[in-house]
Amino acid sequence: MHKGMFIIGLLLVTVMIAIPAVLVNQAESPSLVEQGTQHEGAVNQSKPNVDLSKEPKVTIYLTNEKRKITLPLERYIRGVVAAEMPADFHVEALKAQALTARTFIANRLAKSSSSDMAKWGARAKGAQVTDTVQHQAFLTDRALRANWGDHYETLSERVNEAVSATGGEVIQYKGKPIYAAFFSTSNGYTENSEDYFTEKMPYLRSVASPWDRQSPKYEAEQTLSVAELAQRIQKYTGKQIAMSAATGSGMIQVKNRTPGKRISQLQIGDQNFTGRQVREALGLSSSDFTWRVKGKDITFTTRGNGHGVGMSQWGANLMAQKGKSVQTIIKHYYQGVAIAKEDWK
Repeated sequence: MHKGMFIIGLLLVTVMIAIPAVLVNQAESPSLVEQGTQHEGAVNQSKPNVDLSKEPKVTIYLTNEKRKITLPLERYIRGVVAAEMPADFHVEALKAQALTARTFIANRLAKSSSSDMAKWGARAKGAQVTDTVQHQAFLTDRALRANWGDHYETLSERVNEAVSATGGEVIQYKGKPIYAAFFSTSNGYTENSEDYFTEKMPYLRSVASPWDRQSPKYEAEQTLSVAELAQRIQKYTGKQIAMSAATGSGMIQVKNRTPGKRISQLQIGDQNFTGRQVREALGLSSSDFTWRVKGKDITFTTRGNGHGVGMSQWGANLMAQKGKSVQTIIKHYYQGVAIAKEDWK
């Protein structure tokens, strides 16, 4: 064989072996996986609405895995939207969820507020949020592949579209990101912020949300014994209830309701409580509830699901199905706001 041809052949063989080896080494790089830049589902940025050069990164503490990952903000938003809202919801509702998710983290980053991370211990140090509902639910791309199975590509494309379409945008009140509270399903109305939380926020006002009656989470029932009711409330509030003050359904008396039609104050036996206290102590879906007593048991019927402040997710979806845009949805649930690009600093 000619010497020149032999050398060329040898070089070709060497290249054929080297290229796959390099690709394998890159794909298995532990530093890439640890930093969360692999397997986290790329958002479609073919027509990005956000300047990626200014996009901040978010460090999330995965509470079950007890580890941190760091992602570009828009990939974090993707994981939140997919975790917080069914991916088969109308795309305009998914866009609304993307806006609330991005607004939440923008508000948190602007305030440099991460002192509440201490409860998760040393492993969470340096993280800005968890993957829990205390902040925002979040799922990694690996978890989404497992959850969605054969529907992964279709559902992923829907979420990516919503995130990309709203890229870089947040909900603002007087030029600043709002506290973008949201919940599953209303009882027909949302709550004023001060009627469930402590702070009065001008953009979190009670509004009608009649569409929610079509939500599968609109009504629920829960039964427990009267003795268990007293035990749970005492454990949660520290107040011991004397049931001798009343019997049957009369053992509970509603004192007043909020503008959002939920129970604000009520009396059980000889003690007074807020609707929120009873809801959280008993694990009820909503603080809009009625009850009936049969023998030693009490059955609560709730309307709505969640605290009721801000955007109703099912309301947003049902509004979208009726042809409402993301802008209309957002400005209905958050009063006096604007949707604008965030100036990441």
